[in-house]
Amino acid sequence: MKITVVTAFPDFLKSFLSTSIVGRGVAAERLVVDVLDLRDFSDGAYRQVDDYAFGGGGMVLMAEPLAKALEKAAADGGRPFVLGTSPQGAVLTQEMVESLAAQEHLFIVCGHYEGLDERFTRRFVDMEVSIGDYVLTGGELPAMVLIDAVARRIPGVVGKESAVEEDSFFRGFLDTPHFTRPSVWRGEPAPEALLSGDHEAVRSWRRRQAVLRTLRRRPDVLSRANVQPYLPCGAYVALLHHPVLDRLGNVTTTAVTGLDLHDISRTCATFGVRRFCVVTPLEGQREMVRTIVAHWTEGYGATFNPKRGEALRRIKVFPECRGMLRWIEKKERSAPLVVGTSARSRKGAVHWLELKRRIVEEARPVVFLFGTGWGLDESVLASCDAQLQPIRGGEGAYNHLSVRSAVSVLLDRFFGWR
Repeated sequence: MKITVVTAFPDFLKSFLSTSIVGRGVAAERLVVDVLDLRDFSDGAYRQVDDYAFGGGGMVLMAEPLAKALEKAAADGGRPFVLGTSPQGAVLTQEMVESLAAQEHLFIVCGHYEGLDERFTRRFVDMEVSIGDYVLTGGELPAMVLIDAVARRIPGVVGKESAVEEDSFFRGFLDTPHFTRPSVWRGEPAPEALLSGDHEAVRSWRRRQAVLRTLRRRPDVLSRANVQPYLPCGAYVALLHHPVLDRLGNVTTTAVTGLDLHDISRTCATFGVRRFCVVTPLEGQREMVRTIVAHWTEGYGATFNPKRGEALRRIKVFPECRGMLRWIEKKERSAPLVVGTSARSRKGAVHWLELKRRIVEEARPVVFLFGTGWGLDESVLASCDAQLQPIRGGEGAYNHLSVRSAVSVLLDRFFGWR
């Protein structure tokens, strides 16, 4: 990857680019960083790069020297992705860093004084970036932050890829606490799990501590975190065909559809759901499900489309909901947190972010119940440990998603990779 930085103060970056991880990445040619002196692109004996703002105020970086610097950078291999450092820009996040790391060439403009001539920004800058809601003397420090953060996402710059993956925010959670020798310091021992030599115990302890630290310090980051790797128990989706409602509000039993089986099982496989449970009291319907699954996992379908079979293997059929929950409790050795879903508003229903916090805090298996027909009967919803608020979008008046769409939306909120 190549990064070009244009600045009126190039000496600011020299030591940074030859030090630590970034310096090693540059030395190993995993990362190429060019620093352009903005004054080299100015006209006149005084190498002027700034001037007074029209209408009064401070100094502004002139558009022409910046444009000439960009033209030079582009001459070496096409137009780069242009970043302007500015307190008015989008605040830098890990998601933004990962997107920037996918670019072949970044061009970073270090702002100064009152900023850049707006005409250059409008014409050439693809994104303005801020490292926080405060004002700095210049854009060199933000540029260094950008380079450091992006460099960590370039293969080979950091020695161990696993070290990058455990960084705070990489998976949406804060990093775990760390300890080193001596094992007892001023009477305080390091955690026993870390001294055990048991790799699985170490991994489990670290994941749990990352959860607890995030809940205590930054619960706001849960909205974009995939909580799946941090749950000690499994997640389950259950599609109920009884007791559900018909369009008149009467309790009924609905038929199983192949489309639901295929689409929901693929969604469950995508998001790491342990089992997709299909609940119907009709033996003929349960046998039909088993036949479909067998075709794609054992019959011709297993050879024709192995990926479909991989998803459909997650299906397990049950005659009624209580038996399913008992099976999950026995399998997980823990009573599951049962979550009801509905397109209807219901008193006491919780926002998905609050439920997400509860799931990681309680560390229990979780079962999401979805209804067919016109939704789950009130008796089912009343027995749940929690009920989610309906999915809303747009103006909020129309609320008739298919159950397949609802499963995809909710699983992405809880287990999506940010």
